Amino acid sequence: MTDTLIAPAAAADASFTGAARLARRMERGAAFLGADVAIMAGAMSWVSERHLVAAMSNAGGFGVIACGAMTPELLDAEIAGTKALTTRAFGVNLITMHPQLTDLIAVCARHGVGHVVLAGGLPPKGSLEAIKASGAKVICFAPTLALAKKLIRSGVDALVIEGMEAGGHIGPVSTSVLAQEMLPEIADQVPVFVAGGIGRGEAIAGYLDMGAAGVQLGTRFVCATESIAHANFKKAFIRASARDAVASVQIDPRLPVIPVRALKNAGSDLFTAKQREVAQSLDEGAVAMAEAQLQIEHYWAGALRRAVIDGDVEHGSVMAGQSVGMVTKEEPVADIIAALMTEAAEALDRRTR
Repeated sequence: MTDTLIAPAAAADASFTGAARLARRMERGAAFLGADVAIMAGAMSWVSERHLVAAMSNAGGFGVIACGAMTPELLDAEIAGTKALTTRAFGVNLITMHPQLTDLIAVCARHGVGHVVLAGGLPPKGSLEAIKASGAKVICFAPTLALAKKLIRSGVDALVIEGMEAGGHIGPVSTSVLAQEMLPEIADQVPVFVAGGIGRGEAIAGYLDMGAAGVQLGTRFVCATESIAHANFKKAFIRASARDAVASVQIDPRLPVIPVRALKNAGSDLFTAKQREVAQSLDEGAVAMAEAQLQIEHYWAGALRRAVIDGDVEHGSVMAGQSVGMVTKEEPVADIIAALMTEAAEALDRRTR
């Protein structure tokens, strides 16, 4: 009898709706980002530039500039260009192995960038302190629980845990496994954003229920109307299925190449050839290991540019996550976010029935 009396009242109470539950679950992440919703856009070189970043933030999400191999001068112009298009919060993703990392951090500080995302390895000594001295929040990627705990001890403000389903540089463990292992251990200490293979709102709801503060999506936004990616690049995404997004193969164990997930094409063979070339340079003592790794990074930057900007999707690198199969059309960022939020709210709503 009690259940019958409570159920109608609960159903009538707006605070019990899926949308209200979604808002509560996203509240911590959204507040941390300074956004309306706790959805970060993954930083994708050549794709995550001022237009897509500003569109993401203007639509209520959180855009992130992909600095990649940019010089401090180029990053300075990109941040200024983004600020001209939005008054909302956005972040900058910096690669830890960039030879001018200190200068790039200084550029972010001059512009008052509120969030700096460090990717590509452990932050070099002094980098966290330099970022936090400017008043910005530091977000780092944590591929393992041990590393996550170490980063938290060193003072990072938030973490991204990204599974191997993601596009671009990836680790060896799936998103679902990382989330199960790490969220119960660290989600109460810092905001944690889950990334990799997320293409629909139902998955977002699931990770929020597990303790995530929010999510990060990259592949889903490549075909946004505001994305400057070449029409050929977008068509490749729309045509592709999940199994077309494959990880690159490391051919020399002495050369620690981080696997990259991209759509399979002739560019995959070109990367194999590049690895052989760099490995030979190591054999001959022509380059040190750090320089060898940097050469690989520069290769990816160039190959990605050929695909994204020039439209050479056969010989360039078409980096894409396995969620690419859920990208079916070109549409505005605001519509993508609205669809994701509706799907997530409906998923949470169903769980109350």
